[in-house]
Amino acid sequence: MKILVVAMYFPPAGGAGVHRPLRLGSHLADLGHEVHVLTADDAKWLFTDPSLVVPDSIAVHRVKNRGPRVHYRDELVGKGLVESVPTRATIQLRRILVPDASVIWSAAAARETIRLVRRLDIDVVLTTSPPVSVHFAGLAAQRRTNVKWVADLRDSFVSPDRHRHIRGEPQLQRLVARRADAITAATDGFAEEMRALAPRGPVEVIENGSDFESFEGIEYTPGERFRLTHTGTIGSIRRDVRPFLAALARTDGDIVARFVGGMRAVDAALVAELGLEDRVELIPFRPHAETVRLQRDSEALLMVLPAVDSARKIQSAKIFEYLAADRPVLGLVPPDGEAARLIRRLGAGVVVAPGDVDQIAAALADLERRWREGTLRAPNLSEEDRAGLSRRERAERMSALLERIV
Repeated sequence: MKILVVAMYFPPAGGAGVHRPLRLGSHLADLGHEVHVLTADDAKWLFTDPSLVVPDSIAVHRVKNRGPRVHYRDELVGKGLVESVPTRATIQLRRILVPDASVIWSAAAARETIRLVRRLDIDVVLTTSPPVSVHFAGLAAQRRTNVKWVADLRDSFVSPDRHRHIRGEPQLQRLVARRADAITAATDGFAEEMRALAPRGPVEVIENGSDFESFEGIEYTPGERFRLTHTGTIGSIRRDVRPFLAALARTDGDIVARFVGGMRAVDAALVAELGLEDRVELIPFRPHAETVRLQRDSEALLMVLPAVDSARKIQSAKIFEYLAADRPVLGLVPPDGEAARLIRRLGAGVVVAPGDVDQIAAALADLERRWREGTLRAPNLSEEDRAGLSRRERAERMSALLERIV
């Protein structure tokens, strides 16, 4: 079967968003499919990651991205932007683009998708979001060529970071439900959103997965202090680390928090205000190969989700990487959400409501105490758990779905 994966975020772009299309494409090729990936020549994303290798089994096609930058680094972390005319113009352009700032690239990708489907005799197009505008490529190719189209949703169309959705996201969501031959979603919550729209085709949950092989040969060496590590930029105002910092200030000095990817300027200012400079380590973005080493070389790992109702549907790809790192997790996540259920089901760590300073402080003190006593244990995943969490298993289920609809 010939598969065309359309994904804006793909190496050399870095960060969490590139791993699902990269690993999925790699495993689909290993399963015997002919895999092509259509992506941007430059995703204009914050980071690049030279440690990510695209296997020779995937044919990569690139479309020039004439759209604006998705974010400026200073904008994401809350610093003052350089007041230049080009910068202000770019921000204004992003605000008027519908449904998202990547739609200019997505329109070009739609034209190229049609061309590739015809030239390569593609059997199925798999569009994977974010950004949600990428699904225009699948819609256009289906209409013009009758190729089968699967829409893969790594996030909800409705972002937890926004109070109002006025750029046509719900309308595009309904269009995807009406036209896609099948829909895959990273969580049950996202899948239920689509099922409520009476979709044309099946909706299946294919979660993010764990790359256990990324941690092979990397050893954990106990530190002199309790090192709690968070990986990934915290740039969302709703993914709030201020309650965590307030809780950290209540504990003793043997706990140090490491933020790989940094944090917002306002949060960094709070670090100084609380006198935590020697207990909070801000580490710039690191290539994935180095990030996994930092995860493994930690006493525990920190996960933070927004304290909003819609975040209950989020698992986050981060939790699967943390599970592969085989270190205990402190999950500051909605206690009744999907991430919390996964952590509890696998005995992977402790769950605390994101804004509960008292409970966060108590959890930190308990983790540090158990580590010092030698009773803090890494998640004890069974072989069955590991097999079920692997990206290979996810790719096998995706392969089976694609074969059914073609």
